[in-house]
Amino acid sequence: MRTCQAVLARTQAFKLFCVLAFLHFCISMSAFAAFLKRPPIGWWDLVDILVVSFLIYEVFKLIRGTRAVQMALGGGVLVALFYGSRWAHLETTHWLIRNMFGYLVFAVIVLFQSDIRRALAHLGRAPFFRYLAKTEAAEDTVEELAMAAGMLSTQRIGGIIAIERLIGLRSYVEGGIPLDAVLSYDLVVSIFQRTSPLHDGAVIVQEDRVAAAACFLPLTINPRLAKELGSRHRAAIGLTEENDSVAIVVSEETGAISVAVDGQIERGLTQDGLRARLRTLILQRRASLRGQVQPA
Repeated sequence: MRTCQAVLARTQAFKLFCVLAFLHFCISMSAFAAFLKRPPIGWWDLVDILVVSFLIYEVFKLIRGTRAVQMALGGGVLVALFYGSRWAHLETTHWLIRNMFGYLVFAVIVLFQSDIRRALAHLGRAPFFRYLAKTEAAEDTVEELAMAAGMLSTQRIGGIIAIERLIGLRSYVEGGIPLDAVLSYDLVVSIFQRTSPLHDGAVIVQEDRVAAAACFLPLTINPRLAKELGSRHRAAIGLTEENDSVAIVVSEETGAISVAVDGQIERGLTQDGLRARLRTLILQRRASLRGQVQPA
């Protein structure tokens, strides 16, 4: 009798197990079917994912190595506490964190105003915006270089400045002292001061930035050059013989300003004359190149 009851109990338990297993299978299949019925991923979804990924990557780049990293970790802990308290029904903790979020926004703006300003400036230096502001930046570059050459000429301080155009000057940049600083006449004049450790060599300008200083340039071997031309003038001519760059030279002995282009040198320029010549060589050349690439 007991054996029959045991067998009956086992049979009922097995039937219950089969029913539960079948229900679990049905639920799983329903969830799987619902997942398969999701709308397909289109091109705009991929673009959306790429944009969000790019923004997160840029944020991580901006906060790397700053105090914002620790603050970001603290914010992550608060977010985890917010969702953890809601899941665990910790009403007091959840209410406290929920009411803190409104004030945290203002606290972040106050504490990270410099980082936010730096992030917006970094966004404004994106390639798309740099292309729109390229003409204005080139005009500023010409003005800064003309003022720097004028000040060097007045103080009788020798200097040589190479301006990159289409052909890159990376090999010469790597041979000097990398700076990657915003171009200004104060910076150029300070580099060529006789007491400066960077005065011996050339300054290389790329777009609106000083790429490097103390760069050594190749000397020309043209035997027809005037004997009074020094090593700076010969280096400027030698550089422009090899590529399409423009070189500005200020004589230490006379303070005369010269410009070297395509292996030829123009001497005795004034500050205004140099400004006009640079506008022709840099601004008008870029305008003509843009006109050539535009479709007819």
